[in-house]
Amino acid sequence: MGPRWKGKRSEEKALANPISKLISDLRSSLIKSNSQAMLSGCSVLLKCNPEQTELLNQTCFGRPVITAEKDNHRFELSLEEAFYLCFSLKCIKIVGGDNVTRTDNELWEYMIFKRESFPYTFKAYSHLRNHNWVVRSGCQYGADFVAYRHHPSLVHSEYCVLVLSESNVNDRLRVWSDYQSMVRICGSVNKTLLVLHVHKNCENVITSSSPSFIDALNVEERTITRWDPKRCREKQQVGTE
Repeated sequence: MGPRWKGKRSEEKALANPISKLISDLRSSLIKSNSQAMLSGCSVLLKCNPEQTELLNQTCFGRPVITAEKDNHRFELSLEEAFYLCFSLKCIKIVGGDNVTRTDNELWEYMIFKRESFPYTFKAYSHLRNHNWVVRSGCQYGADFVAYRHHPSLVHSEYCVLVLSESNVNDRLRVWSDYQSMVRICGSVNKTLLVLHVHKNCENVITSSSPSFIDALNVEERTITRWDPKRCREKQQVGTE
């Protein structure tokens, strides 16, 4: 389907400020300030300064939390976003209610406790982020994520993303009508359905008790669209002169 840019100069602006560079700038800034976030139920609250607030907005990590403090901003991160910044980019520390920094293993256990499917959604999220897609929640479309080529102010999202695993704890896409419904939803909002099958790459891998489990997972991509015969046929139809 391709990108649908918002405005004449949107593509030019995106090319001038690639997501990869913006994330690199964000990472450097967070490391420099020794940034710290706090666990809060099924989300994580990150303290940040005005510069980091702008970079977080530009890279679409989390959502700002309104506070009365002028220069002390907070962002609410999803579990996937927080673990990506902490574990993958290693640019923030995450503490619990006791203000003690959690190790990667402790955070991993916490995330899985909060959501059983976390290892698979995180693998899918990091897979997209590592390829410089902007990833946001897809709940408004009945999907796990939506993927943008750049910031949502410049371009419409191209994909609705569903994450499937061997366990498929959400029991989705079990029957043909599930596919049909999702494809119709995606078609109505000019998006392509992207199904990410996350599965273990080794039969000997049994436990998901540590973040090392991530390396044992593979992501298989499938795009599903409605077939339009007009894309394939010639002007001259069979059986006509």
